[in-house]
Amino acid sequence: MEALTPANFFSKARIHVLLFIATFLTTYYVNGPWYSVTIMTILLSHELGHFFMCRKYHVAATMPYFLPLPFPPFGTFGAVIKMKGLIPDKRALFDIGATGPLMGLLFSIPAIIIGLYLSDVRPVPSDTSDYLGLGEPILFSFLSKLVVGHLPDGMDIYLHPVAFAGWAGLFVTALNLLPIGQLDGGHILYALLGKKSAIVYRIGIFLFCVIAILLYPGWMVFAILLLIFGFRHPAPIDEVAGLDRKRKILGIILFIIFLISFTPVPLKL
Repeated sequence: MEALTPANFFSKARIHVLLFIATFLTTYYVNGPWYSVTIMTILLSHELGHFFMCRKYHVAATMPYFLPLPFPPFGTFGAVIKMKGLIPDKRALFDIGATGPLMGLLFSIPAIIIGLYLSDVRPVPSDTSDYLGLGEPILFSFLSKLVVGHLPDGMDIYLHPVAFAGWAGLFVTALNLLPIGQLDGGHILYALLGKKSAIVYRIGIFLFCVIAILLYPGWMVFAILLLIFGFRHPAPIDEVAGLDRKRKILGIILFIIFLISFTPVPLKL
């Protein structure tokens, strides 16, 4: 076995470090330093949650790949890790799938609260050609009413970059919790239902395609990817052993979090 030295570690990690730096720069370019630091922290915590849980269960996985995008509104396509090993059982599958969204929420919710305190309430401009409206999932709407209070007609919250990063983190968490295929929500659902989850995957893909066609065409690329990759989920080695009660309850809670974090129309142009 090759000894792990600083030289070969940095050689293997080079692409991950370069992509991390590139994504920091694109997010900085799009929305400034506060946004960049906050969204990078949220994305990194999400992926490291998966990574360290893979290490716990001896599942081979890469370090996070960050995906830079030098265009608004996000400056990034997010981040991913690639699991290269077999998952031993449903408990491992559940823990790997659930830890990422939980870690992302752990940073997204405080970012929303702090960012809302730093945000301004102003009149909606008469010329809305450059006005980017954000869809408000139930959780974000609840937090904004808690921090800012009720807004009079014609007024809106102009989000501080930290709050926008928190909103984006919630957006990413909701997408990952879609109960479909090899998304985090798909891992959790398979751990809960086993092969029966295939029925829910089909229903979920159908509903998502309906949303993309009728409500928000911006979802079309993602809907096509789900049609290509979303119907199947690789089985863990042990399909017999189920989940304990705590994990089943947490799984239900995570799908409730998905429902209150997802917005069918995220951007109102």
